[in-house]
Amino acid sequence: MSWSIKVPSSTSNLGAGFDSVGLALNLYLELEVTEADQWEFVAGSEYLAGIPTGKDNLVYEIAEHVASKFGQAGQLPTCRVEMKSKIPLARGLGSSATAIIAGIELANMLLGLKLSDEDKLQIATDIEGHPDNVAPSLLGGCVVGHYDGKVSYTQIPIKGVTFVAVIPSFELKTKDARAVLPNEFTFKESVQASSVANVSVAAICKGDWETLGKMMEKDHFHQPYRKALISHYDELYNYLNEGAYGVFLSGAGPTMIAVVDDKKVFSLVKNWRADYPDYQWLPLQVENSGSTVEKMREEIK
Repeated sequence: MSWSIKVPSSTSNLGAGFDSVGLALNLYLELEVTEADQWEFVAGSEYLAGIPTGKDNLVYEIAEHVASKFGQAGQLPTCRVEMKSKIPLARGLGSSATAIIAGIELANMLLGLKLSDEDKLQIATDIEGHPDNVAPSLLGGCVVGHYDGKVSYTQIPIKGVTFVAVIPSFELKTKDARAVLPNEFTFKESVQASSVANVSVAAICKGDWETLGKMMEKDHFHQPYRKALISHYDELYNYLNEGAYGVFLSGAGPTMIAVVDDKKVFSLVKNWRADYPDYQWLPLQVENSGSTVEKMREEIK
């Protein structure tokens, strides 16, 4: 018996929505799962080259964590898992979050746990510590979430805009990007930062991308600190803002994303690529459906 699992990537923060706002994008982690005599994980794409091939694979570790949570430790049926991904690693596009969701979906499928989306999201957020990447990868669209041990969220479908990812050749680890953030804000700074985030969420709900772009510029939470880790940030930020609604640092970076009107994206990206050929340019659409699991048809012999 075989199954397929497909999990979309994500971008998070969208400026001021730090650790709480994210949206799913149409780059995917895909798994083909087949019953086998032992656990084996096979890399089927270049971004996964060198991944652990046995039980030390993150997807398996998450699946076993879920199994243990429901009193079925060590009871996962052994499988061969072929993994394919077009998500660059350590670039701020939620690659680890897709593995977490894939592991939860794998355990749910193999053990017949019949978990609801709320169950899956709670487990994923407990593991990740915040919902901004795991929630959109699971649910699709834009998700605004809060976590204080229990997850609360609102899901917003997105249309009419393209998110153009500008991906440099170097990685930036999340732990390094978190290390540069301040430990505290003054009361006045907190009011300013939260008001920017509040207007940002309202703009997303209305599809008011111009206002969202203005709010992205005013972020207090992370971009002013993390941009120091990205030498090209200011130059590229100013350049992209000439044609985009707004520009933000995707997750912890170093990928930057320009929010662009669907009608303008082709001509803009053509010019951007010509002017900055050393970057990878990916015009991405929002995936409004989230992760999927399907039973594959058996071949008739």
